[in-house]
Amino acid sequence: MLTFGIEEEVFVTEPERPTMRSMYYLARILARNPGFYYTHSASNFARGSDLKQGLMSGVELSTGIHTDVDSLLDDLKARRADLAAVARGLIVPMGHLLNFDTPTNTCSLQVHVGGAEDNRKVYNNILHFLPILPLFTINSPMIMENYYGQSYRMKCSFAVGPIGDDWTVRFQDVILSKRLGTIEVRVCDPCWDLERVKWLVRCLKAIAEIETALEPNPQRYNEQRDAISVQGLLEDNMPLVKELKAIVDFPLELLQCTASDEMRTAYEDWGLVGAYSAVDNGYRTGVFAPKEVTIKQGRDLAEGVVGFLGYYLTRLPYYAWKGLVE
Repeated sequence: MLTFGIEEEVFVTEPERPTMRSMYYLARILARNPGFYYTHSASNFARGSDLKQGLMSGVELSTGIHTDVDSLLDDLKARRADLAAVARGLIVPMGHLLNFDTPTNTCSLQVHVGGAEDNRKVYNNILHFLPILPLFTINSPMIMENYYGQSYRMKCSFAVGPIGDDWTVRFQDVILSKRLGTIEVRVCDPCWDLERVKWLVRCLKAIAEIETALEPNPQRYNEQRDAISVQGLLEDNMPLVKELKAIVDFPLELLQCTASDEMRTAYEDWGLVGAYSAVDNGYRTGVFAPKEVTIKQGRDLAEGVVGFLGYYLTRLPYYAWKGLVE
């Protein structure tokens, strides 16, 4: 039986950028439910020259394993509610922050497909549709408050990349996970809208259930990848859209009017903090609209230290094991 899981990474800004206070939020989540969140949460940090713009990156919460799309989305809602209950900053589910230029400071939405009788066939069939699958949640329109296109993260992040010959190499857009034995779709950006996430997973489920082996065509995808990251839906890929819609009748407007387009418009209408406020509101309540933002100051460092000690150090054995396996 096919199984599905989601790892969702999000930024928590205070209010324009993440701080080490994010570690405090993770420590509080871990303390509330250590049996679950010891293995279902993670912290991320910027690297190299990106450290000049700040150490803290996104935080990650992951669901359990499900055989049903609706129960998976209910689980994701519960993870979001847990973070919303402890985070005083703005929760910003995006591939890359609007006001940064940091390819190591990015967030993703990773979907795992497990339980397949033939992992290679499922992997190849996902590759067949990969030129359109990221568009369901694509959401990284700007660098340093200048428009880039649909996903700066897809183009520039160190944690994703073109499809290579070895499907277990970690930093590709789709891989076979060494640690979990699942097909891991890594290319997608996070977004606030659960309807977009639901349709993405529905499509992946339908693709995984196709009995015939489709042509994976990784060369086509790799050649188109840069153009997709800028333009989104390419005219050359409309036959793929029709092919997928014949399997799952998803709303075409999800690919034509993307989450990235929505965030660009939000920034133009409401400014940086207003856009982050709107996406935070969407994440917490399902309403994409800005709200009043209260700037909290003074305890970032202290709460960051407490969070680091209470969260990161307690999970060092797990980080070490995970690093060795992956």
